[in-house]
Amino acid sequence: MQNQKQQYYYAKGRRKTSVAGVRIYEGKGAITINDKPLEQYFKWENDQREIMAPLKALDLADKVYFTVRAEGGGVNGQKGAVIHALARALVKMDEEFKSVLKKAGYLSRDDRMVERKHTGKIKARKGPQYSKR
Repeated sequence: MQNQKQQYYYAKGRRKTSVAGVRIYEGKGAITINDKPLEQYFKWENDQREIMAPLKALDLADKVYFTVRAEGGGVNGQKGAVIHALARALVKMDEEFKSVLKKAGYLSRDDRMVERKHTGKIKARKGPQYSKR
């Protein structure tokens, strides 16, 4: 018997300084992020719901499963990167999903980043305290 590799659809997503690579497999299986179950990696139920939203929008929640490799940033950045990558991978899976995902806003990369600190300032925009006397 041959060891046949399972076919998957891969895409990368980004948010802030986070990068996530998602592999979508057809069928039933465990959803894992960095080799941990989804519920263990993203403990908040709201985060889990937001990650599953692109699948729910297409009614694929119980037809596919995925694995994620997420790096950099914090919890919110990684969550955004996973959602972006998941939506991109779903479009690679079937081009007809694009209109639904685009309308819901899952395909657009959120380009907001932290502003750099400037010289003479305490943070990006906060200046030193001014004292008249």
